[in-house]
Amino acid sequence: MKKPLMAGNWKMNKTVLEAIEFTKTLKNTISDIANVEVLICPAFTALYAVSNEIRGSNINLGSQNFFWESKGAFTGEISPVMIKDVGCSYVIIGHSERRQYFAETNEAVNKKIKAAFTVTLKPIVCVGETLKEREDNVTSKVIEKQIREGLFGLTLEQASSVVIAYEPVWAIGTGKTASPDQAQEIHHFIRKIYEQMYSKDISNKLRILYGGSVNSKNVSDLMNKPDIDGGLVGGASLEVESFTKLIRYFK
Repeated sequence: MKKPLMAGNWKMNKTVLEAIEFTKTLKNTISDIANVEVLICPAFTALYAVSNEIRGSNINLGSQNFFWESKGAFTGEISPVMIKDVGCSYVIIGHSERRQYFAETNEAVNKKIKAAFTVTLKPIVCVGETLKEREDNVTSKVIEKQIREGLFGLTLEQASSVVIAYEPVWAIGTGKTASPDQAQEIHHFIRKIYEQMYSKDISNKLRILYGGSVNSKNVSDLMNKPDIDGGLVGGASLEVESFTKLIRYFK
């Protein structure tokens, strides 16, 4: 039985003090939760402080990004070694905002995934289509290309540790949400592609998260679908009350 994962991607929000205050409150609010894995992904500046705050709790720490080299003359970048050293166990890779604003390619995603495994970080790999791609009926082609190129060449052990997040780009931060049936259709498609690439057993164990305006009103309909194993949450993860409601859905 896969343990569901509810991950909060804070994006470029919260100062260090705000992150500490949030984490203190969340830690106390969900201390009784054991049947869902909880993850928060603050900005780089708050990672160390939050890492100290969650020590001994049931909350995991993730980074929103990194660069694939372990060290060197890469001004402004953060390495996998640094992310691991500060206390992270996960890293988000290939988010649509990284692809859109920073020209992150499937090749770069692949390099980052492999770099994550060199320091035993678990990658959460984001895939998804734009509104135009959905309207042009090329959603499946886009996502298959992202998966086959982005997750190419992993060992079976690595493939078993990956988490994939399906985020329809047109639903991120817009308040729009893919219908539960639309989300399930793509999640099932992703699982089938992964089976072709690796194995049925690994595909069945793969956790696929839904991202794209997940909130307390739609969480039940989405998470009831058989191929949806949790959420990668943006706006609703910025307030303790709204994030807690999503986490407690699984209780």
